[in-house]
Amino acid sequence: MAWSRSVSGIRGVRRFGTITRILLKHGLGDAAERLFGKSGGRARPESEEDLVLRSTFPSPRRIRLVLEELGPSFVKLGQLMSTRADLFPAEHIEELKKLQDRVPPIPFQDVRAVIEGELKKPLDAFFAEFTEECLAAASVGQVHRARLHSGEAVAVKVIRPGIEKKIRQDIRLMYALAERMESSFELGRVLGAVNLVKEFERIIFRELDMLIEAGNMEKFALNFKEVDEIHIPRVYWECTTRSVLVMEHIDGIKMDQVEEIVAAGLDPGEVAMIGLRSFSRQLMEFGYFHADPHPGNTIVMRDGRVSLVDFGIIGYLDEETMRQIANLFLGYAEHDYDMIMDALMDAGLIDEENMDLTAFRIDLKDMSEPFYGRSLQNISVKDVYDQLMVLVLKYHVRLPRNLLLLFKTFIQTEALGKILGSDASILEVTRPYAKKLLQRGYDARSLFRNLGRDSRTTALQLKTLPRYVTDILRQTAKGTQRIELRHTGFDPIDRQLEKGVNRLTVGMVIAASILAAAMVLNSDQQVMEFTVDIFGLRTLSLTSILGITGYVIATLLGLWLILSIIRSGRL
Repeated sequence: MAWSRSVSGIRGVRRFGTITRILLKHGLGDAAERLFGKSGGRARPESEEDLVLRSTFPSPRRIRLVLEELGPSFVKLGQLMSTRADLFPAEHIEELKKLQDRVPPIPFQDVRAVIEGELKKPLDAFFAEFTEECLAAASVGQVHRARLHSGEAVAVKVIRPGIEKKIRQDIRLMYALAERMESSFELGRVLGAVNLVKEFERIIFRELDMLIEAGNMEKFALNFKEVDEIHIPRVYWECTTRSVLVMEHIDGIKMDQVEEIVAAGLDPGEVAMIGLRSFSRQLMEFGYFHADPHPGNTIVMRDGRVSLVDFGIIGYLDEETMRQIANLFLGYAEHDYDMIMDALMDAGLIDEENMDLTAFRIDLKDMSEPFYGRSLQNISVKDVYDQLMVLVLKYHVRLPRNLLLLFKTFIQTEALGKILGSDASILEVTRPYAKKLLQRGYDARSLFRNLGRDSRTTALQLKTLPRYVTDILRQTAKGTQRIELRHTGFDPIDRQLEKGVNRLTVGMVIAASILAAAMVLNSDQQVMEFTVDIFGLRTLSLTSILGITGYVIATLLGLWLILSIIRSGRL
């Protein structure tokens, strides 16, 4: 791995001493010793306390404080950890959710330098007005309000200068710490610390690319172009680059400001329903959902529409996963646990061989039944989620990241609905979209589309098959590859074939014996003649005896062959 470093390799990193000091400051001295001490923290024999340290989570508050003090990159890592309820206990998840980007905004001259460096023109070449004070600041970037020369109000998101280099340095350090955690702590190995850093690396660098976020916005705008109640901000591509995103500024009310929504003459309950319908469409129609719908990213416009902003975190679901989720929804809505279990097995979330399916089904039903028929005001998706995570941990189910994002989005959507006083049921709102999705999977258009897709896949495989066969044969000829053929299940055929060959062989021996005996007895040449007194004097020769013996052998073999064929019933 490119980022992999041993502990000795990270001693030259400037922050090495800082990390050790922070761990000691927050009472994690034993952890610091194991991570950075000599001989890998094994200078003394392990006591019972050491074994507990290796296999249990440190205090959630201490972990949060350490991450906050380590800086923005580690805060982002902690925010990712807060979405992994399949790995961390509930109390740690709650504590990690408190992590916030507490970073001061960068000076306006630095913002100007980034924009002009990216756009290759002075700031006023694009913007008639540009507000120096930022609207929001985070660890990755910050947002300013501006106005184009054409008069449109826009929001300008700018990536912090030098942040990518800083994050790369921190990720190198994270990999080194993760590797050491896996070798020094049993808990680190179970959690998969290195894989967690890999996931963070993939996510954080997508957030640093404004072209990706702009593309997400365009796709959402296309998906919702026929939906009047949802508005997606326009992207101004002519002044958008990898480090600068210019989009339509949405003038409205944050979704949690209920009094202002009412004062604007809007119905909070209907606003909540718009949000629920939007989420259902994203989930069941598009397979592409906004995974961070908190109040700051969900704006109620003055005309009653709802606008989504900040598309840095997006979840994806393929069509098969969408159908599995639809079956889950319908199974829950209709109390059909067979449908639920089938959907979970189809998704590969439960292992039929290594899991007690009967116990799992009973636990799932015990968890789910109390929540049926209750509205948002009387049910908590978070409570359902927490209980589901208990099952996930109990039965060692490892959930894909996009499903975890989906659960997190559910909780945030529910929270917005409750804030707005909605009494709607998420299951009831989503049910028609789920049914429509399942019906769509069986209509003629979908069947032909799937048939066409499968045909293209088969054609591609057939096209590449000769090349793969050639490669295998070439490697076999060079001795770098060995082909071994095995077959099973052909034993009865082998036995029947062997019996038939044996009978054929005996028949050939009989025929040869008869022919040889006839030729010998009819021969004019006699070898070793002698006289015997059998029923009178007779002259015999060795040649005659051999011929008679051949006839006797052929007769006996022929009788045996006829009897064996009669016994087999296949005469």
